[in-house]
Amino acid sequence: ASYKPLLKQVVEEICNPDRPDPVDIEHISSGLTDLLKTGFSMFMKVNRPHPGDHPLLIIFMVGGVSVSEVKMVKDLVATRKPGTQVIVLSSVLLTPHTTVELLFAPDHLQPAAHI
Repeated sequence: ASYKPLLKQVVEEICNPDRPDPVDIEHISSGLTDLLKTGFSMFMKVNRPHPGDHPLLIIFMVGGVSVSEVKMVKDLVATRKPGTQVIVLSSVLLTPHTTVELLFAPDHLQPAAHI
């Protein structure tokens, strides 16, 4: 068994057009055609847009993201879906030092104020 980060799993699911609709990821409608496809999918067999169909992918990670994770997303999207622009946002840019501090913080809900 090997470790596969959650962020990598999510990006692989988005960038793979052969996979069925992801359960936890939703394509936000950007136009009338997409809106109609999404709305009519409840009543008839209509293919909803796949989250990877759009040329812009925005990922927001609550709790932090490291530079190596951002690089992993960049490389993964470049190989699987070239031409897609990726914006990775996060509440904190994690460093090795802050990651260890967050892991061993005595109160996980309120870590030290300087982090």
